[in-house]
Order: sequence, then C-alpha cells, then structure tokens
Amino acid sequence: MTAADALVAETAVAETSVVETAVTEVAVADETVTDTVTPNAFAGLGVHPLVVKALEAFEYNTPTPVQAEAIPPALEGRDILATAETGTGKTAAFMLPALTRTVELPRLGVAAPRVLVLAPTRELAKQVTDAARKYAKFMKYNIVDVVGGMPYRDQLRLLSRAVDVMVATPGRLLDHVSRNRIDLSAVEVLILDEADRMLDMGFLDDVETIAKCCPETRQTLLFTATLDRRMAQLAGNLLRNPVRVAVESATTSVNVEQRLHHADDMDHKRRLLKHFADLPEVGKAIIFAATKRDADALAEELSDAGHAAAALHGDMDQFKRNRTLQRLRTGQVRLLVATDVAARGIDVRDITHVINFDLPRSAEDYVHRIGRTGRAGASGVAISFAARADRDALFRIERYTGTRLDIHVVPGLEPQRPFQTGGGGRPTGRPGGRPGGGNGGGYNKKPWVRNANGGAEGGKPNGAPGGRPQGRPMNRNEHGGRSDHARNEHGGHARRDSQGGKPAHRASKW
Repeated sequence: MTAADALVAETAVAETSVVETAVTEVAVADETVTDTVTPNAFAGLGVHPLVVKALEAFEYNTPTPVQAEAIPPALEGRDILATAETGTGKTAAFMLPALTRTVELPRLGVAAPRVLVLAPTRELAKQVTDAARKYAKFMKYNIVDVVGGMPYRDQLRLLSRAVDVMVATPGRLLDHVSRNRIDLSAVEVLILDEADRMLDMGFLDDVETIAKCCPETRQTLLFTATLDRRMAQLAGNLLRNPVRVAVESATTSVNVEQRLHHADDMDHKRRLLKHFADLPEVGKAIIFAATKRDADALAEELSDAGHAAAALHGDMDQFKRNRTLQRLRTGQVRLLVATDVAARGIDVRDITHVINFDLPRSAEDYVHRIGRTGRAGASGVAISFAARADRDALFRIERYTGTRLDIHVVPGLEPQRPFQTGGGGRPTGRPGGRPGGGNGGGYNKKPWVRNANGGAEGGKPNGAPGGRPQGRPMNRNEHGGRSDHARNEHGGHARRDSQGGKPAHRASKW
C-alpha cells in the first residue's frame, strides 16, 4: 500500500469515527465496564494525521467555530474570506489546512516556500511562526519568519536552506524578493493574517505586489477582523469565488470587566496609574500609551517607582522586543507599557489587567487591547482613563461594543472637572460629530485642540500668525510606511507645545 493509499484509509476511518463513538469493552472483576473514547474532532475535518498527532500532543481536540467553518473548504482548495477577532483560533484555521494540503508536495529549491503567510507586525509573525512549528511538530518542515528588525545575516542563513513555510511582514519580504533572495513562484497557499491591520499600516501596495509575484493558481486565505469597503476591494482583487466565513462572536470578552475612570488631565492620569500599579491584585498588566515616546516615559517612571516595568514599541530592534516579551512571560516584567502596533500579536496567558492610559482612536483597537486579558477562560479587568477630549472616542467604543462602560472613582483621586458639558446623547466635540482629539499622547496639554468656541485651547488661535492649522501632520507615524519600521505608532501625529514647535517635554516623575 502506498503512502497516499494509507492516508486515504486513515482519513476514511477518522471520518467514520467522528460520528460513531468507539466503545471498548474492558473486563474487570467479572464485570463489563464501558470505556468511552472520544476521537479528535480535527481528524473528522480532514486534517492530516501527523498534524492531528501534534494537536493531541498539545491537547487541542475540539475546533473553535472559525476552525470548524474554514478548514473543510480550505482543504478543498477554495479561497477563504473570513472575519474573525483575535483569540478565536484563526491561526489554526488557516495553518492546519495549509500544512495538510502541502504535506505530500516535494520540497523545492532554496527559499521557495509552498506556504506564505503575511502578517502586519513582527510580534504577530513570531506568534504565527511558533504556532506553525507546533502544528508541524511531527513533519519535517522548515518554517522561517522574515521580518523587519532582524539582522540580514541571520535571515540569509535561514534562507540558505529549502523553506516550506514562510511567515513574513510585507516590507522585509519585498526587500528580499527584489534582490532575488526569495522565489514566490511556487507558492501554493497565500495567507493574509489580520489583513485590515496591514491596510491601516499602509501595506496595500506591498500586499498586492507580493500577490502578483505568486502564481495565479494559488489558493488565497484572507483573515480580517473587520470588513469595510477597502477590505472588500482587496478581497475582490485577490480572491477567486471565495467561501465566506463569518464567526458571530461578542465584540468584547465576557471574562473581562470593563471600568472607566474620568481624568482631569495628564497629571491626574499619572496619579491614577500609580494607584493601580501599587495594588497587589494587579498581577501582570499591559498599559497602552499613544506614542512610542510616551511608552518609554511611562515605563521609566514606573521603574523609578520600584515596579518591574518595560516598554514595547516599534523603535526597538527585534532582539530587544523578543527579550522584553520573554521577560513578561517569565514574570521578570510585571508592567508592560506598549503601543497598539507593538502589542499586536502578544500572546501571554496570565495578563490580569489592561490599562488604557490613552484611549485608542478606533473602537476595534479597544477590543483588541482588552482581549489581551481574560484569555484561556481566565477573568481579567480592563481599566480606561478618559479626559474630556476623549468623549468622542469613548462614544465610538461604547457604540461599537454595545456596552456602556461603568464609571469608577478612586477615593482621594476623584475628578474635579465635569466630564460632559452637553446635555447628554452624543458627546460634544467638533462640528459633525468628529472626534475632539486624543487624550494627548504627550504629557503636556495638546495645544491645538479646538474648544467649544472654535478656537484653540492652550495656544494661538487657528489661523493666527505662527499658529499651525489643526490636523496638519507633525510627525510621521508607524502605520504609514512601506517598511516594517514605523513612524508614530497611533496613526496620528506627534504633539508639540506652543512655545516653538518642539515636542512637549515629559512631565515630572511621581
């Protein structure tokens, strides 16, 4: 019997066993005991036996909804357009069928992968790579990641051998492709993970260029948390008659308690943060800041106050980022101050608290943030600080999640200013309901936030001599470049004071 015949026979047995319970009769002390054996459900979906063996080794026996819906059509070679949030098991949903479909294919030349996964950030690429190696534990697959921030010498060494699965960020991958170091002409399965984030980061052209380098006959699996007009256009360009997989899930975890604290200003936020950092019930926590500069400043202040704290952002090289995450996992770091881009893909199971020092600009990012806690069935707490300038962002979050955040007050740290100036309903802000600006990012007050009279608070009026028009970019951000290194992490602009255009200085320490 050939290997292919054996595989068919094993698959047929697995498919039969998924609907029939295997019953073993065991004779014990003249009595018949019925021992029920539950087969691995992934085998019933058609996943390769070697992959199923690896799943069992890690005690993965039951598919999640997105896996149950996506794996069968993917194994048939169909293109997939799936919307699924982080934490729903989407990595296995695309990696298990990709490994199964390519297991019998011959290995080609150096750096000519059969499976190519595109991820928006280095951390997510590392997470996908680690998961793929787990699933391919009993397969002789060479799985590599090609990301920005990693020394070229190390990557060239990885690419000097035949590659089966490649996980890459778009900018660095295109760099190697343009130098003829990576051949994409043999890609059988192209996977886009968190495609919406790649579009937000300005990788649309890079993604389309990479897709053109792959064969037209390839299978394409596109996974995204949101499906807007831009994403639908990208899917239309890359997918052929795709199977639509939409997993209906709560926009926020039921295991996460959400709290809101009104803050008067940046100093009030810092005092609130110090209060929570000192609480013994706060185990490991991720604190979200708007910019890389703020992440460094907050981490430094927390460290000076005696806490095991560290920053994580896009200006750090890959070695430092990996080391920081490893220190968080092992407990050497308790408080991680991160930006949205850097925190994407963090998979640490025992995060007890998420603290939004700065509210995110998008409601989707809020959901991704608080999803860092309350994982694997554990409970978690998400604490958000909101100043008056955050009213519109808060409104978008509550509308998106369908949940009004409960307002909490720390005794002795009560806000002294009214949060709302209007009569309820939609938060007051700029005309037309546009956001009234972020909560600052920098520690000095943002000088160009419009007030209710249309002027500018804390600086010269808009249009005054020497004044800078509101909304004009101050600094390049981390989302917008073609490379994997970023600009300013929030998709927004750097804050500057009103005394000469220089960045606002960090506030005094606690």
